[in-house]
Amino acid sequence: MADVDVVGDHEPLPSQPQEGLRRSSIGLVFFKFIGAVLLASAACYLFIGNFNAWTPETENHSLPLEEQDGLNIRSLRKESIVKEQQLKKEVCDLSVGEWVPNPAGPAYTDKTCNRIPKYNNCLKNGRPDRGYLYWRWKPRFCDLPPFDPVTFLHAMRHKSWAFIGDSIYQNHVHSLLCQLSQVEEPHVIYHDPSFHIITFYFPSHNFTIYEIWSPLLLYYETSDDDRDSSKKYMNLHLDILDSTWTRFYNQYDYMVLSGSPWFYNPSIIFEKNEVIGCHYCPGLGLKEYGSAKAYRKALQLSLNFIATSEHKPFVIVRTWPPNHFEAGESPTERVCNRTRPFREGEIIGTRVDLKMREVEVEEYEKAAPIIARNGVRIELLDFYHLFLLRPDGHPGPYGNSPFDGLKKKNDKNDCIHWCLPGPIDTVNDMLMKMVMNGNAHDSASAML
Repeated sequence: MADVDVVGDHEPLPSQPQEGLRRSSIGLVFFKFIGAVLLASAACYLFIGNFNAWTPETENHSLPLEEQDGLNIRSLRKESIVKEQQLKKEVCDLSVGEWVPNPAGPAYTDKTCNRIPKYNNCLKNGRPDRGYLYWRWKPRFCDLPPFDPVTFLHAMRHKSWAFIGDSIYQNHVHSLLCQLSQVEEPHVIYHDPSFHIITFYFPSHNFTIYEIWSPLLLYYETSDDDRDSSKKYMNLHLDILDSTWTRFYNQYDYMVLSGSPWFYNPSIIFEKNEVIGCHYCPGLGLKEYGSAKAYRKALQLSLNFIATSEHKPFVIVRTWPPNHFEAGESPTERVCNRTRPFREGEIIGTRVDLKMREVEVEEYEKAAPIIARNGVRIELLDFYHLFLLRPDGHPGPYGNSPFDGLKKKNDKNDCIHWCLPGPIDTVNDMLMKMVMNGNAHDSASAML
């Protein structure tokens, strides 16, 4: 007998053989199971679709505002956490972080280091508070171990460093010497008559530090205004580098290059020995050139020199130093008397300082790939932001000389340089991280 088809849920014909009945029953159960699964899937789809379609806007009156806000930010917070975790795996940017309490305090004091200049020796000059000494910089996505002078000197055996800039770079050199002198006292083996070049030597390690005064990186002369003997101008040559730092360039294994607020000083601008303008020179009848424009030229010429030189040092470009003058314009009115760091978002800095840092970052980013292709390792030490958060670290009125018994105040506050010890010591931690542990922006090589 031919097989009998089963249609729908009808019973098979009584005359169907038992084997056919068994197969038909199994088939019926199978189709019922598939139908149930499909129904369940459809119900879930409708439920999920309705759930996803719900937003606080569709039910604004059914939840308290606090819960509505929580719903609005929950997905963003999750996305932010995911991105932060991904970034943490990929990037170690030493300039992004926060100042956190450091109960251990500084690595040296005015008692253990005899190399602190008078104008930076805040403790000896009578500063009464000590809180500014008990903070450390903590990068957001990586560790920043404290400077280790033993390890550093061992790694720098038979090497040399050059620090090029103004009094802020000198401020840092004194900090570095204070920490290194805990292991070995350096000898001063050379200085020129003007002290624009000072050479420190660590004989046990055959290690040399060059302290080179070149605040504009360019060649300049100081001149007086014939019509007003109280006014001094710099004759700044935009097309001539300062030989104070270039003539010894071949001797540097590492160098830190930095600009300075000297670009804000009154200056007459030259190119090819002809005057093309000036900066802050009212009454001279010259076109305003602008300090940022002059600084850009200085960086371009300096970075081009580095790119085209046959010598290949490790070059670090340090960004602009912030100032924290408040409450007035004259030296006797302006103060920096804060005793704690700023929190993120409490300060943005002055417009002119931000512009100078912008110029630095732009010129660095343009030049770095070219310089790297020519075999020179170059890094950006983004100094500006983390030190902008430290208004408490300046000498203020405690920077010139010790007070007498009457606690007479100085008539001028120093809100640019840094107390020693103080926040500037953090630069040593950063340099050690960058130089000895790989690229400061490469987490794979940035750990001890």
